[in-house]
Amino acid sequence: MSRIRILALAAAFTIAATGLAAQTQSGLRGSTPLDTEGPAPRMTPMRNTTEKEVRNYPEQPPLIPHAIDGYQVDLNGNKCLSCHARARTGESQASMLSITHFMDRDGQALASVSPRRFFCTQCHVPQHEVKAPIENDFVDIDTLLSRAQPGGRR
Repeated sequence: MSRIRILALAAAFTIAATGLAAQTQSGLRGSTPLDTEGPAPRMTPMRNTTEKEVRNYPEQPPLIPHAIDGYQVDLNGNKCLSCHARARTGESQASMLSITHFMDRDGQALASVSPRRFFCTQCHVPQHEVKAPIENDFVDIDTLLSRAQPGGRR
């Protein structure tokens, strides 16, 4: 009986050790073990374009299509509003903030940007020119909907 317990215990340790060894090899971490911090990846260039990025799902906040290095967005000021505020869009040709940014939590319209929406990078993010670290087969909602319709693209 004790021999069976010893064999079972040895098998359990072997399985656990195999699992730990497998965890040290990750597609994103390379050969860096989990208990070690690897080197930071090199910074990649920021996208800087006038083109609007396509949204991948409903209600996705628009992506920032330009560099925002050095932009002040804090309690003292918001550099984004120098172009995207209602009064500045004609001059800057930037898209105006959504009307949802001028509503309080109860849906009441405000004259200026809601404090809840003042910190743009809380939802909106700039994009970098990077190659996907792992392959992915993500399909946006429009493609899924067109597949569901007869004669839709596949």
